[in-house]
Amino acid sequence: MALLQISEPGEATEPHKHRLAAGIDLGTTHSLVATVRSGEAAVLADEQGRVLLPSVVRYREDGQTEVGDEARAHAVSDAGNTISSVKRLMGRGADEIGTAGESYELVAAPGMVRINTVQGEKSPVEVSAVLLRALRERAEQTLGDELSGVVITVPAYFDEAQRQATKDAAALAGLKVFRLLNEPTAAAVAYGLDNAAEGVYAVYDLGGGTFDISVLRLSKGVFEVIATGGDSALGGDDFDAAVMRWAVPEGVADSRADWRTLMIEARRAKEALTSAESVQFEATLADGRKISRTLDRATFEELSAPLLERTLEACRRTVADAGFETDAIKGVVLVGGATRMPQVVRATADFFGTEPLVDIDPDEVVAIGAALQANQLAGNKSSEDEWLLLDVIPLSLGLEMMGGLVEKVIHRNETIPVARAQQFTTFKDGQTALAIHVVQGERELVDDCRSLARFELRGIPPMAAGAARIEVTFQVDADGLLAVSARELDTYGLSDDEITTMLQSAFDAAGDDKDLRALREQQVEADRLIEAIESALALDADLLSAAERAQLDALVSALRDARAGSDTDTIRAAVAALSSGSDLFAARRMDRSVARALAGRSIDEL
Repeated sequence: MALLQISEPGEATEPHKHRLAAGIDLGTTHSLVATVRSGEAAVLADEQGRVLLPSVVRYREDGQTEVGDEARAHAVSDAGNTISSVKRLMGRGADEIGTAGESYELVAAPGMVRINTVQGEKSPVEVSAVLLRALRERAEQTLGDELSGVVITVPAYFDEAQRQATKDAAALAGLKVFRLLNEPTAAAVAYGLDNAAEGVYAVYDLGGGTFDISVLRLSKGVFEVIATGGDSALGGDDFDAAVMRWAVPEGVADSRADWRTLMIEARRAKEALTSAESVQFEATLADGRKISRTLDRATFEELSAPLLERTLEACRRTVADAGFETDAIKGVVLVGGATRMPQVVRATADFFGTEPLVDIDPDEVVAIGAALQANQLAGNKSSEDEWLLLDVIPLSLGLEMMGGLVEKVIHRNETIPVARAQQFTTFKDGQTALAIHVVQGERELVDDCRSLARFELRGIPPMAAGAARIEVTFQVDADGLLAVSARELDTYGLSDDEITTMLQSAFDAAGDDKDLRALREQQVEADRLIEAIESALALDADLLSAAERAQLDALVSALRDARAGSDTDTIRAAVAALSSGSDLFAARRMDRSVARALAGRSIDEL
């Protein structure tokens, strides 16, 4: 085959086709966006040089919306309309959010709670979309063009509803999602690629609203998640709440403004204790009452000990699920701003028997990992830089059976994407419909698991109880999103006679199919060669004399004519003629490329 396309390995022949992509860490407290430029991943700053976008949205009475630092400035003065920590409400019903919504006027709604504001009811998806839109605009303004797509990170322990809510928010923000990526996995990618790490690692991710622990095996560009665990309702906000409850008698915070004031002061005190031995907790309530107490580090560690123990208990379960002892863990990567607390650093060091790895800023590591994955999925990585992610589902998926029992179809920590099918049958004679209830969780009873969906399969032929065969298929994609289908096999399956007929038909047509395939292959080869020749002529036609150009054009024309016909041998001959006739042109192009590469360089340099 003639050599017609000349470029550096891994570089596009048309550099302008480099696709802009970004990684987004949609966090509880702060959010970030990162991208890969000149081979390096880095977070993007706003016009003021700030890389962290506070995950705060304010809905104003005049219909305008504020986001980030501008919104956070009104967290107390307009508490009911200034929404923070919305990530803890994603995909959650009114009975599932605990204290996460105490600052707002919540409205129970099917599927997901809503927040009442001066602009009407807003779902967590809509609030998250505002944050994502702000990050998209930051990226596009910095990069100078539209994004082709993004990778958005989610807690590894997010369930189906929370993941779908995140993807819906991205669509509302005008973003194409290449993939939802688990936060610990993103951190492992960033750390592993930056340090060329290999072996078994744990990622301890304590963010503002969620906790994840993942055990991964890193080996020659393969990032394999072995087990994951955590708590999607445990994070830095809970440490703040522990401080607030210590500082303020029960019932004192009787308004949303007071609650927000006290939580902001609790967070400030918590962060100050990272470096100070004691701090003064001071707050003024709406009625003028002042609260002032001294909080030392020892007291704070005592207050937060139960929360920290919850994270370690999840670590124990996950390491056991992975089939390892803690001494098999080569290193532990800390992720999330809450891991800056000294007691967290000490506890993880004691538990895993090794000092935590903090080479990359724990606030930025997830966004950087997401950016690396987005850059790969956009097609910008060379074959030398390719790597593979093998992630898992965090919670088992199954169906409700008679008696309220759960039949697990896909078990937790199975590698995704994955598909599983299982057969069921009818319970009563003449039964023509089957109710299917899909659930998620590890418990044995449906009431103790999360309900995901209900649907009915109708049109089952009436048979004796147990005679019908119903196949239910679960499919989990790379985003961790589930699709479930069901069918009655006796109605939709093929009979033995039908199968025999189809096999005989395929055998009879085998000769014709082979000829058609050969013709199609030659047509494809002809199209490829013509396109390559034309592209080369557009760049280097000056390397040919008029006579040589005319001869090459004639060969191209002959191949076009042959391609329009249906004679495989004629097309093959025309392809061979053009390939041979372009060898001299290809050699001259190679000489020019080498000359350009050597121009201006000495023998010593080479």
